[in-house]
Amino acid sequence: MGNTLTMKKICSNELYLVRDARRSALELNLRKLGVERLSKDDVERMQSDALEAKIGKWSKYLQITVKLLDGERKICDEVFEGISFNKDQCFSELAGTGVSVAKTLLSFGDAVAKSKRSPEKLFVLLDMYEVMHEVRSEVEVIFQDSSCSEMREAALGLMKLLAQTAHEMFVDFEELVENDTSKTNVHDGTVHPLTIRVINHVKFLFDYQLTLKLLLQEFETGSDTESQLAVVLTKIMQALQNNLDGKSNQYKDPALMSIFLANNIHYMVSSVRRSEAKHILGDDWIQRHRRIVQQHAKQYKMVAWGKAVQTLSIQVASSSGTSASSDLSSSGVSRAMIKERFKSFNMQFEELCAKQSLWTIPDQELRETLRLSIAEVLLPAYMSFVKRFGNLVENEKKPHKYLKYQPDELDQLLGEFFEGQQSVEQKK
Repeated sequence: MGNTLTMKKICSNELYLVRDARRSALELNLRKLGVERLSKDDVERMQSDALEAKIGKWSKYLQITVKLLDGERKICDEVFEGISFNKDQCFSELAGTGVSVAKTLLSFGDAVAKSKRSPEKLFVLLDMYEVMHEVRSEVEVIFQDSSCSEMREAALGLMKLLAQTAHEMFVDFEELVENDTSKTNVHDGTVHPLTIRVINHVKFLFDYQLTLKLLLQEFETGSDTESQLAVVLTKIMQALQNNLDGKSNQYKDPALMSIFLANNIHYMVSSVRRSEAKHILGDDWIQRHRRIVQQHAKQYKMVAWGKAVQTLSIQVASSSGTSASSDLSSSGVSRAMIKERFKSFNMQFEELCAKQSLWTIPDQELRETLRLSIAEVLLPAYMSFVKRFGNLVENEKKPHKYLKYQPDELDQLLGEFFEGQQSVEQKK
């Protein structure tokens, strides 16, 4: 009986020695990491670059810590297999330092999730959520027993907090975009900086497409994650469109307003078509917004050029076989009227050239499309007017005062539209 007790005591002592040796090895490895405790205030004081660097280290440290603890858990299970010994308690004791380090790392994650929000911080949260998801299964195995339940629940709690905060930041960003009141004035009607920022934000989101789908499953496990992501993106895009509609009201010239909206919606559409977003938003979204661009282009052409084209339109009430030039009085058309129409057209065209050569359409395809649409309406009307009534002013002392432009000259000038202020200055 005494010998049995002695053997059990020796066996227990050896097991404790094993535990202490493993604990020392674990502590030594963890000390090399140099994990520091940081509060929410510390996080908020960091510049974005510094925070990203800390997150990078945090991810690496967390993965190393979990790997070390996972290794110790496996060793513990193997050593105490078949022995009447509380292996869970033993692991809990040897892993004390590791658990402490893990708690410090989790507290940092908690501080980041609870710190002041910004659009850029969403990507930080997605990075952290991705890492937590990667180590989740190992954490559940390592801390499976009741003595480690606090650690398991803390890790799962951080995952949920990161997911919840990221999800809320989608709503924050949508509201931020729709309510943006930045004073940046785009005088030439080009793409607004807000549009560029929002589209870049959406593009960056697609670097996290798989992570986003995992995150969205936290909230609607029964629905398709692509559909959920499509809803998120559609709301952001609609918020941007609503804001642009509001910003367009700054333009007193309705033609420039239409150019501004065509530019910005076209930028949205072309960016989506060239990115992964096209698979989420779908062809219907793309086609619908291309039609919106076309509507703004049509509105621009009507508002900007309607009056000039109307100037070139005269209804001649002449009898059959009688030309306008041979019977001016009976047709209701006088030489003075024709001269006035030529002068009015020249003046309107020059005013439009002066303004619209300063306006900017950065996309070559859209720029050429609008130039062509103007030419298709203006040039036939001008050529017809010159053919019908040009002879009435050709015999004037200064015919070039009225017949100021040849059709090819008009076409050439139209080709200089929408190049912007910089192009005009270069030509000077």
